[in-house]
Amino acid sequence: MGYVRAKKSLGQHFLKDLNIAKKIVASMKADCVSKVLEIGPGMGVLTQYLLKENGFETHVVEIDRESVSYLNENFPELSGRIIGEDFLKYDLSRLFSEPFAVIGNFPYNISSQIFFKVLDYRDQIPEVVGMIQKEVAERMAAVPGNKTYGILSVLMQAFYNIEYLFTVSETVFSPPPKVKSAVIRMERNTTVRLACDEKLFFRVVKSGFNQRRKTLRNSLKSVLGDYKLDDELMAQRPEQLSVDQFVYLTNKIEELINTELRE
Repeated sequence: MGYVRAKKSLGQHFLKDLNIAKKIVASMKADCVSKVLEIGPGMGVLTQYLLKENGFETHVVEIDRESVSYLNENFPELSGRIIGEDFLKYDLSRLFSEPFAVIGNFPYNISSQIFFKVLDYRDQIPEVVGMIQKEVAERMAAVPGNKTYGILSVLMQAFYNIEYLFTVSETVFSPPPKVKSAVIRMERNTTVRLACDEKLFFRVVKSGFNQRRKTLRNSLKSVLGDYKLDDELMAQRPEQLSVDQFVYLTNKIEELINTELRE
């Protein structure tokens, strides 16, 4: 078990430096949970360090059949806790009824989808630690006004505090990928529910950034229709707004639409 598999959209790359694997696992605090779910364990190099940590009941989800067979053969302590299914389609409520942490060397081509699924279970997932493409990591941790600040930044930061931990050079992989990697940690913040209609919030954020070069007055026409919102934030571009400002704008839009409908 000398490599950690890192699935990429253009093939597979293997992490040669085991110190990185140890460092990823050591980055997880998991101080308020006893169960951990690893996504995409591959041949189990992260898994072996997870199993060494006292108190962690480790579960793994892996879609690759060859990897599942390998895990079954080499990690008998995982008996009954290896899910050979697609994480994106798997109903996590079948597995956990209590809080659990998530960790993984996430498949880079679906990392955003993984994070959006985490949002669906945010009340059960207090912490996520993962290695992803460096650009995605920077985007998730970006602050308003940064050119990388976008949909993923706003939606994830609405519910999680995100920390960019460290960069992983492409040279420690075999074969070396064309991109750098990075490890992030997400910790659930104190926001239980947003102070607005959450479905409308998601729609406002996504619509705003779908035409990010335009001001919100233009990019939110798909949400507002024929209604016109007179607010100074509408003259801003989406990357200039904080999470709280998007919440405020969502409430203003809902108020406008409801007022117009009553009239």
